[in-house]
Amino acid sequence: MPEKIFLSIAGNIGSGKSSLTKMIADEFGWVPYFESVSDNPYLADFYNDMERWSFNLQVYFLSHRFRIHKEIISLDSSVIQDRSIYEDVEIFARNLYELGRMDERDYKNYKNLFIEMTSYLKAPDMLVYLKADVNTLINQIKLRGREFEKSIEREYLEKLNLSYNSWIENYNYGKCLTIETDELDFVKNPEHRDFIINEIKDKLSGIR
Repeated sequence: MPEKIFLSIAGNIGSGKSSLTKMIADEFGWVPYFESVSDNPYLADFYNDMERWSFNLQVYFLSHRFRIHKEIISLDSSVIQDRSIYEDVEIFARNLYELGRMDERDYKNYKNLFIEMTSYLKAPDMLVYLKADVNTLINQIKLRGREFEKSIEREYLEKLNLSYNSWIENYNYGKCLTIETDELDFVKNPEHRDFIINEIKDKLSGIR
């Protein structure tokens, strides 16, 4: 494998991205980058009124992830990232637009901005997609107990899942590993943890 690996974890809300990011960082000694949640100034307002705050939230995430992505590329050490910048336009912004919670003008403006910004970036060496059923996602969202997530609608998660599955089928930025997580508890079960780690190692071994 190369001396430096840039790996990104993708998945719907509640799929376990942050937990897996920490687990991989600990296992390989890589630098972890987590998604901006607790310090996000728009997230709580967004879940209360998606139409009003969708564009603001997406621009915030785009700006934050662009800055982080540039920082990751500049590092000499290997990195594990919780959610990539590519999910913003392909999954979340498109989903909001299709649900009627972001108007066409804002969506086109956002998409053009995304295209310009990402043209300067090198994609991750590998993407790990945590695939989960909506029932699994809802259960895990309840377990972590974030107050602002209580208003997330099932329809919203279902649409995101459809968008993720379609995106992954056509993903061409680099290597991609899909892990079905409905029957896995990699946080509490060491066997499940080892299974995922070994899957990632096997996939990474093909990178030259």
